[in-house]
Amino acid sequence: MTAKPQLPERTPRAKGEPTALDGLLVVDFTRVVAGPACTQTLADFGAEVIKVENPDGGDDTRHYEHAEIGGESAAFLSLNRNKRGIALDFTNPAALEVARELIAKADVVVENFSGGVMKKYGLDYASVVASNPRLIYCSISAYGRKGEFALRPGFDPITQAESGFMSLNGFPDGEPVRTGPPIVDLATGMSACNAILLALIARDRLGRGQQVEVALIDTAVAMTAFYGMAYLVSGANPGRFGNSPNGSPTVGLYQASDGPLYMACANDRLYRRLVTDVLDRPDLVTDPEFAHRKNRTANKEKLRAIIAGIFASNSLEHWMAKMKKANIPVGHLRTVEQGFNAPEVRGRDRLSQIPHPTAGVVPNIETPLHMSLTPTIDPVAAPLLGQHTREVLRKTLGYDERRIADLAEAGAFGKPGNTA
Repeated sequence: MTAKPQLPERTPRAKGEPTALDGLLVVDFTRVVAGPACTQTLADFGAEVIKVENPDGGDDTRHYEHAEIGGESAAFLSLNRNKRGIALDFTNPAALEVARELIAKADVVVENFSGGVMKKYGLDYASVVASNPRLIYCSISAYGRKGEFALRPGFDPITQAESGFMSLNGFPDGEPVRTGPPIVDLATGMSACNAILLALIARDRLGRGQQVEVALIDTAVAMTAFYGMAYLVSGANPGRFGNSPNGSPTVGLYQASDGPLYMACANDRLYRRLVTDVLDRPDLVTDPEFAHRKNRTANKEKLRAIIAGIFASNSLEHWMAKMKKANIPVGHLRTVEQGFNAPEVRGRDRLSQIPHPTAGVVPNIETPLHMSLTPTIDPVAAPLLGQHTREVLRKTLGYDERRIADLAEAGAFGKPGNTA
């Protein structure tokens, strides 16, 4: 059994440092991946994010089976840091009134329900904008909120498949492969966050909010990037190329005598340094078959076989030292365990442990965003289901204890009496 990694406690931020989104109130009706990834970024930089969940089980990711600690899943912990959690039963009229009051106070609402759900409960943009004209209302969906597919449910791997994105992943002689992590979900969450921040800037100029929308299928299409554009330009359908792009025969995975390395030697200047300073084969520059990029592409299998034979003749340590000296882009092929314990990661303080109410402490992966004047807040672990219901109602909406008790008794938070 693999031992869990030892993680340091996180160094607190300096006292008095401002945050980028201080004072911004976000009501988060999202679940699973794309929506929570979006709102977590807002929370990391100081927004007050109130995560609203169904009291009957909450966010689906709470029950994902990758791993769990303190009764919470790794998936949920990874996507819901720095949020305050409340539980509301939307089938209860009293709970819907609480949701409407939260929306009326919010700067931002983010939702990723199936099409028609928010409208069914009177919580869609058209139903709430009159009470809050400055509201930024972000909808995240698989196929958009309009058109013939608006009501169709969808998930990350489905849109990877349908957009053509998946057809680009894998080896030419194998079937298409989805990415391991849900890359379309995560990229859609990033896009949603960008859209919200753009709308907030526009609100400062225009004096009013707006509805913004992102869809998984749109993100997947955009992520075909220059391969999609190449198809539109040439009409030629791009295919899979494994670890070596078709136009870059010296990019890819190679085996040293004791393990794999990945090299990205993608231009003429790097190629010349590789074959002369690292491989000691200056003839691979003068040989007409390999002298120019187009020739190397035309003869890529022959060239790759030559390079592979040379790499196999010596150790990783040998080749890494020579390529580092020649400034050739190269890296070890690592597992997650190896990557998380590598100096490139540990040296940047990417991993830590933070307090958690049931687990004691839980691991934390830092946001990749860095800001010199407004750094991230000190991270707080993802909330337990309904953990902050009473606190939010009291502090954000100004409810007294009697009103909170009445709501609990009416079942607004699920079974009567269920409130944190």
